[in-house]
Amino acid sequence: MIEPRASFIFTKKSHFKEVFFLAFPLIVTTSAWTIQCFVDRMFLAWYSTEAVAASMPAGLLNLLTTSVFVGTAVFTETFVAQYYGAKQFEKIGGVMWQGIYIGLVAAIFHLFLIPIAPAFFQMIGHASDVSLLETVYFQTLCAGAGAIVCSGAVASFFAGRGKTKQVMFATLFQTIINIILDYTLIFGRFGFPQLGIKGAGLASVISAYCNLIFLLLLATRSTYEEKFRIYSSWKLDRQLFGRILKYGIPSGLQGTMDLAGFTIFLLLLGKIGTIPLAATNIAFNINTLAFMPMVGIGMAVSILVGQNLGANNPEKAKECTLAGFIIAFSYMLVLAILYVTMPDIFIKPFSFRADPVQFEQIRHIAVILLRFVAFYSLFDGMNIIFASALRGAGDTRFIMLAMAFLSIFVLIIPSAIFIFLLQKGIYTAWTIATIYVIALALMFFSRFQQGKWKQMRVIEKRTVPED
Repeated sequence: MIEPRASFIFTKKSHFKEVFFLAFPLIVTTSAWTIQCFVDRMFLAWYSTEAVAASMPAGLLNLLTTSVFVGTAVFTETFVAQYYGAKQFEKIGGVMWQGIYIGLVAAIFHLFLIPIAPAFFQMIGHASDVSLLETVYFQTLCAGAGAIVCSGAVASFFAGRGKTKQVMFATLFQTIINIILDYTLIFGRFGFPQLGIKGAGLASVISAYCNLIFLLLLATRSTYEEKFRIYSSWKLDRQLFGRILKYGIPSGLQGTMDLAGFTIFLLLLGKIGTIPLAATNIAFNINTLAFMPMVGIGMAVSILVGQNLGANNPEKAKECTLAGFIIAFSYMLVLAILYVTMPDIFIKPFSFRADPVQFEQIRHIAVILLRFVAFYSLFDGMNIIFASALRGAGDTRFIMLAMAFLSIFVLIIPSAIFIFLLQKGIYTAWTIATIYVIALALMFFSRFQQGKWKQMRVIEKRTVPED
C-alpha cells in the first residue's frame, strides 16, 4: 500500500512539470526511433510479405546481440546524473569516454558474428526464402553496432545532466536520413539499385553513424573542458570503467533477457506459420507507438532519480517517479482505447502495395492481437517507470535477476510447451506474453515500494566537503 505522503493524490504539480519538460524531448527521441522502425517495416511490407516476416526476427536478434553493450554504455547516464546531482562535475567527461570504449568493443564483437549468421538462421528452420532474408538483414545491421553503442554513451553525457534537447535533435536528424535512405535503397529510387531488405539494413547503419557524428560534434566543444574535463579525461580509467561495468552489465543483461525472451518467442511463433508471424510483427511494430514514448518518460524518471539521489533527496526522487507513472498510464490508456476501437488506423499503412488477399488474413489476426496489446500495455507502463526508477538508483542486479527468472519461467518455457508439445496457436502464445508483462510490472512495483533503492548510489562518496 502506498504511503499517504507519497500517494498519487499528493504528488506535487511541480514534479509533474519537471518530469514532463525533461521527458518531452526524450519522448520525441524515442518516438523518432519508433517512426524509423515503423516506416522500415511498412516499406518492407510493401516490398514483400517474406521481407516483413524476416525483418522482425533478424532485427530482434541484432537488438539482442547489441543490448548488453547498449545497456552498459547507456547506463553511464546514471553516473552522469548522480555526479551532476552531487556537483562533482569534473568527473562527468571521463564517464562519457568509458562508454565510448564499450562501443569500440561492441563493434569488434559484431564483426565476428557476420560469418556465423547463415548457419544460425538455417538452424532456426524458418522457410528458406525467409531465412535467407533474415541472414542478409542481420549481417548488414551488425556493421552499425559500434555506432549505436557509442551514440548511447555520448547521448548520456547530455541526458544525465538533463540536457535532453541535444539528444532529440540528433535523433531527429538520424530519423530523416534513415527514412530517405529506406525509400531510396529498398525500392531503388534516384538511380540507386533495388536492394530490398538489405537496403533497409544499410539505411539503418548509415543513419546510425550520422547520429554519432552529430552527437560528437556537440559533445566535444571546447567550452565543456573546464567544467566537465571533456578532453583531459579521454584515457581509460580502470577504476571508473570497472564501476560502470559492475552496474552497467546487469543493466545491459536486463535488456538482453527481455529481448531474448521475445526473440525466442518470435522464433517459436515462426513454427506456426508465415502469416501469424507477419501479423505478430505488425502488432509488435504498432505496439512500439505506445512502448517507445513510455521509454522516454522512463528515461526522464531514471535521470531525476539519479540526480536527486546524488543530491541526497530520495523523497523527491520518489515523488518524481509517481508523477512519471501517472503521465505514462494516462498516455497508455488513450492508446489502449484506440487499439480496441479503431485498429485499422494502425494496421492499414502496412497494407499498401501488399497482396490484398494475403494481407486480409494477416489483418484479421493483427486486429485480435491489438486487443492483447491494449491490455498488457497498461501494465507495461508500470513495468517501464518503476524499473527506470530502480535503474536510476543503481539497483540493476535485482532488475537483471527478475528479468531472467520471469523470461525463462513465465515466457520462454510455457511458450515452448504450448506451441511445440500441445500444438496451441497464436492466441495462446500471446496470452502467455501478456502474463509475462503483468508479472514484470508487479515485480518492479513491489521492489520500488520496499524503498531499498533510496540508500543506493553508483558514485563514490565525496571526499572533499562542499564549500
